[in-house]
Amino acid sequence: MGKNLEVTLLLDFYGDMLTEKQKDVIDLYYNQDLSLAEIADEVGISRQGVRDSIKRGEAVLFEMEGRLGFLRNYRASEKAAEKIAALAKDIIEINRKQSSVGLIEVKANDILKEVEALRQE
Repeated sequence: MGKNLEVTLLLDFYGDMLTEKQKDVIDLYYNQDLSLAEIADEVGISRQGVRDSIKRGEAVLFEMEGRLGFLRNYRASEKAAEKIAALAKDIIEINRKQSSVGLIEVKANDILKEVEALRQE
């Protein structure tokens, strides 16, 4: 069973939609990097039970993402913020080369501050 690391992100968004057992088992498998046998020993179920719990939990996580798209929207927002920041930096550089008026640079720096504030929310 190969690890799909996207599951760790989905767990952050939709983990509360899982049973406690599924959430714990998926956390141990993906975030703590324990083997199925180690998880089985830790939680007191069979290795097959661990595998089944992981598969059921993954199915719920992917279904929720398909319906709600929080991770997809988060990634799109991050990509947009990166592009906005790059454009603001370009504006600053162009302003420095072509103008002695600092107003454009002030406004571009304001854009960068807003992007950083957005990323921290």
